[in-house]
This record gives sequence, C-alpha cells and structure tokens, in this order.
Amino acid sequence: MSATRDRLLDAFEGLLIAHGVRAATLDAVAAAAEVSKGGLLYHFPSKAALAQGQRERLAELGAADVAAMAAAPEGAAEYYLRESTASGGPLDRALIAAVRLAEESGDDATAVLDELRVRWYDALLAELQDPALAHAVQLMGDGMYYNAVTGIRDPGALEDALAVLARLRG
Repeated sequence: MSATRDRLLDAFEGLLIAHGVRAATLDAVAAAAEVSKGGLLYHFPSKAALAQGQRERLAELGAADVAAMAAAPEGAAEYYLRESTASGGPLDRALIAAVRLAEESGDDATAVLDELRVRWYDALLAELQDPALAHAVQLMGDGMYYNAVTGIRDPGALEDALAVLARLRG
C-alpha cells in the first residue's frame, strides 16, 4: 500500500471518528490528508471506494491480530483480554471508523466486523475448547474494550478478568 493511500485512509478514519460519515466528504478527506482532490481520486474514485478501502484495511489489521492472538505465548484468551484494554492503535481506529460507517450508512462494514468477531471467537475456542467459556472471555474483553475507548478508568479490570479466566479454566 502506498504512503499516500495510507494517509488518505488515516484522514478518512480520523474524520469518521471525530465527526461522522457526513463530514467525511472527499474534499474533507483530501484536505485532512494534505493531498489534492485529484490525488485522492487517483486512489479512491468515490466515497464508496474509500469505505471499501477502509473495510479492507480493517480486515487486514484484524487478520494480523487474530494471527498474533493464535501465536501468543500467553495464549489466545490472555492476549485477547490484554489487547481489549488498549485503545488508540491502528486496529482500534479502524474498528471505530467501521462502526461509524455501519451505524450511519448501513455499510458493508458490519460484515467485516461480524467476520472479525467470529475469527476472534474461533481463536478463543481453539484454545479454551469450551464454547461458553470462549463466549464469556469475548464478552469480558468487549466490556474492557468499551471502557478503554470511552475513557472509563478501571485499573483492576485486567487482573480481575485474568483471575476469572483462571477460575473458569479450573
């Protein structure tokens, strides 16, 4: 992927997160990325193409996260819980931008989000071998992620979640 294309997607995501779908016009994206409108149109000929590029970025970042989760020495479940407390990284930004697209425009972002959620669950299930436990860990992670992205401080959440995981594992 080219640096200009990345800057355009970064600008698009930033506008989606800060101001919503309506504010993320082609002109606004080009201005935020400091690229001419012609440069934007070279990479993304329409707002729909920008949204497709954002979905592809989310899918790539999600696939890398699932691979890291599966390979994590501490195990997929602990990795998932630890990563659920992080916000502000590229995957987080792509997730929030995709949610903004999905909620505002009924965009195909929902399909990418659904697939990523299934892939996270499958990685948890592969380790934990218990559908209910995998679902419970995913829900704990979802709550911790919600707190992280909304700025709710819960300093003991990770340790508590890891303690619950240990108890559930037996």
